[in-house]
Amino acid sequence: MTDLDAFMSRLSPEMCVVTAAAGAQRSGCLVSFSSQCSMRPVRFVVWISRANHTYAVARAADRLAVHLLTREQHGLAALFGGETGDRTDKFAQVPWTRGHGGSVLLEEAAAWFVGSVEQRVDGGDHVGFVLAPEDWGSRAEGPLLRLDDARDISPGHPV
Repeated sequence: MTDLDAFMSRLSPEMCVVTAAAGAQRSGCLVSFSSQCSMRPVRFVVWISRANHTYAVARAADRLAVHLLTREQHGLAALFGGETGDRTDKFAQVPWTRGHGGSVLLEEAAAWFVGSVEQRVDGGDHVGFVLAPEDWGSRAEGPLLRLDDARDISPGHPV
């Protein structure tokens, strides 16, 4: 293990599920790389793997929805992190609704926001989608699901 690996292994960011809709397609994935990236104006960035089914849909989408999960929602995280949209319709297994601008909102998420895609940033094997929040809501309190809580989820695609 390198010193950089040792550093990175100590991090445990909040996990989120990002959903995308473009035309008749919809997709969603579990994301561990995300952060607010500006205060004025408020901007948030989510990083999606190029190997992920969600990336192809997100690339064509005008908006993405970002959902926070609580630790008790490990099953929802496992569905969106451990299954791939190449083989599984994840939305057939959970309650969801259309949101602002045709976005896809998970009804069981603890909190969510919909953001318009302002910019796409090449980050290597991931692409950053810089989002301008347009609509948001909150449904449940509780400790958020973090990377340490989800390490047992095997990714639907190779990392």
